[in-house]
Amino acid sequence: MPDHVHWLMQLRSGTLAASVQMMKSRCSRLVGTDGPLWQRGYYDHAVRCDESLKSQALYIAANPVRAGLSAQLGDHPFAWCRWFDRSP
Repeated sequence: MPDHVHWLMQLRSGTLAASVQMMKSRCSRLVGTDGPLWQRGYYDHAVRCDESLKSQALYIAANPVRAGLSAQLGDHPFAWCRWFDRSP
């Protein structure tokens, strides 16, 4: 996505806030910007069951389709989800 990121992850240690801060910091350094790259804060959603995990993963994977960046689920080069098959 050109203006935001969706990130589905499982915390094994540390906190969500520390993980987000690390990702934002590393990306900003790689881009090499002098000004702010990210908006303050973030939105989170706690996944508590397998059904919710699948639902959130498919929502994220379909985001490029909703944004008009790809024609169908799985076409976007940066999208991957175990619940759809990318093979022809």
